[in-house]
Amino acid sequence: MVLAAAIAAPAAEAKHIRPDLPWREQLVRILGTTLNQDQNPVGVVAEIVVTFVKRNDRRGIEITFDTEPGRFSYTSQAAVLLAIDRTARAAHLESDSWSVFVAVPSPGVTVYGESLSAMVGITVVALAKGDFIPSDRVITGTVTRDGRIGTVGGVPLKVEAAHEAHMHRVLVPEEQHIADGDWQTPFLMQVSAVGTVSEAYKALTGQPLQGDDHGDSLGQ
Repeated sequence: MVLAAAIAAPAAEAKHIRPDLPWREQLVRILGTTLNQDQNPVGVVAEIVVTFVKRNDRRGIEITFDTEPGRFSYTSQAAVLLAIDRTARAAHLESDSWSVFVAVPSPGVTVYGESLSAMVGITVVALAKGDFIPSDRVITGTVTRDGRIGTVGGVPLKVEAAHEAHMHRVLVPEEQHIADGDWQTPFLMQVSAVGTVSEAYKALTGQPLQGDDHGDSLGQ
């Protein structure tokens, strides 16, 4: 599997999708934290758009991060690159003919940190396989080298933000961050601890990570 360098590009220049190439796109939610007016940490729900294109060549995966309307920090970009590569490997998929575009549709928003990366990695593989992630499901975490969901902080704040956004299922890393302490699940919300990217994929899409495509084929 060849991992090509990431590209940062304005939205108007980022997507050069040939009309003869098959592609899929999905808007998904991610969870994060920020500071409120009193400089106290709070959870937030943001949206990103992930576009998947299957090329006819095998020159290596190409991942483009749009720089407008919103943008991604370098830390977020690096984590997403690893998550896509590791999730594809866990799915036993060859990614060297993939082009992936990741965008923040909200003007002026910059996404920081690594906790979005598992969500992006799983979304890309879901698009490649023809699967779908319902809008009320989300995961916070990273993807480790051995295909596990890596620990992230601020989980209680993120879960509360997801609850306020009327999301019904949140996946969190099996291993809890030491700084998060004890916390309670909001009423009428399903919070599931997952250990591996395979478990997370099944919970988000309802389909197994490994196996045949479940939607319309994008060709070879």
